[in-house]
Amino acid sequence: MQIDPKASPKFLASATKRVFELAARKAKNIDKTWDPADGTPVFTVEGKYTTRGWTEWTQGFQYGCMILAGDGLKDDKLIQLGKRRTIKHMLPHVTHTGVHDHGFNNLSTYGNLLRLLKEKRMSYDGWEEVAYSNAIAASGAVQASRWSGTAPVKSKHTANAPALGYIYSFNGPHSLFIDTMRTTRILGVAWQLGHPLMHEGDRAANLLKRSVLHGLTTSHYIVFHGDSEHTYDVRGRTAHEGTFNRNDGAFRARATQQGYSPFSTWTRGLAWAMLGYAEELEFFKTISAAEFKKAVGMNKADVVKVYERNAKDTCDHYLNEASALDGVTYWDDGAPNLHKLGNWQNAPADPYNDHEPVDASASAIAAQGLIRFGNYLGKTGKGKKYLQAGLTLAGTLFDEPYLSTKRDHQGLLLHSIYHWPNGWDHVPKGSKVAHSESSLWGDYHLLELALLVHRMAGNGPYPTFFLSK
Repeated sequence: MQIDPKASPKFLASATKRVFELAARKAKNIDKTWDPADGTPVFTVEGKYTTRGWTEWTQGFQYGCMILAGDGLKDDKLIQLGKRRTIKHMLPHVTHTGVHDHGFNNLSTYGNLLRLLKEKRMSYDGWEEVAYSNAIAASGAVQASRWSGTAPVKSKHTANAPALGYIYSFNGPHSLFIDTMRTTRILGVAWQLGHPLMHEGDRAANLLKRSVLHGLTTSHYIVFHGDSEHTYDVRGRTAHEGTFNRNDGAFRARATQQGYSPFSTWTRGLAWAMLGYAEELEFFKTISAAEFKKAVGMNKADVVKVYERNAKDTCDHYLNEASALDGVTYWDDGAPNLHKLGNWQNAPADPYNDHEPVDASASAIAAQGLIRFGNYLGKTGKGKKYLQAGLTLAGTLFDEPYLSTKRDHQGLLLHSIYHWPNGWDHVPKGSKVAHSESSLWGDYHLLELALLVHRMAGNGPYPTFFLSK
């Protein structure tokens, strides 16, 4: 990737304003035209949002887009619309026992609303704080209940944790997904709110501990660090899924759902890891060593070292291996027809090519991960490269051909890919690969990115998923 050393939040101020304005218009349009009885909007086909039954993980993004756009524009009416839709529709997601997506649905809605209350950006009402806090606490506990322990492993990639385990995916107790590195953050907020998960015999499971153990298990089994004899062990790449024998907790194999193969990198999964580890490092900074040790039973410094390596390895892999010259990525860095694009890493990504689709949603997630990791490491020190890379990529995504500016297109971020192997993505007439469509997770994460850059330019406190002290 070619990094612009002069990229800055203030330079992107007009671009973020444009993103918020477009998002507000599109969010209102979707709200007026979408019938909730049809399910949840997922991605566009010829510019109109449609649904695709798999798991219910995108409704929070729909209402979250209203809240974030309203936040960026200081549009109280739009925030209130997002609030009303959240209160009316989102409670079933709080108690949904069948998904690993609680951090997506419920922090995008209840979490953003609670953040705005804490920032005093909304008029304070005691019942609202209690309602949002209770929803997040319950959601974190429900997510934590999807727990599978594993056989113990002594490894520097687990900080030699005495026990391991993971929040299992919708595939079942044998399945660990890379996506979940960004959804476990809701366990952290629930822990901040003082909430445990209660089991039989009144045994309490600590939610921060489960979140940390999940990250360590992910580090050992489905993030690669380039220090083994396996040919697929390329530093910083990720596998989409790890599978375990539930009879004894032993690891069995790597797999993929939406990527090309278990031995290539599905780039949205890579981006989930980049952002997930970077955000958790920001969170850990707010927890004292003593408090961390009491909750997790491990030394904070040992865990932080592992999380830092995961953030660095995944960010480096994105920059050095998975992105094109402008920082945008294709859907999988081992996609079978990438070679037909020639030296694709030394040219800007081409969403209209005939061989492999671009996934701008992965790039939007990755850009936020790069910026947060850069800020964590220090803007003028070790973090400068990552910060500048994230801002450079943000500038690309905040403009055409990635920003959707047409009034008749309901999406905000174009060239998003959902499930290319399954053929779920719309291929326009006359084209050979999918392009020019949007997804709710892509739209939402572009708005999260825009809000982060907007706030870094001096327009309010630095936004985090956790409760600032």
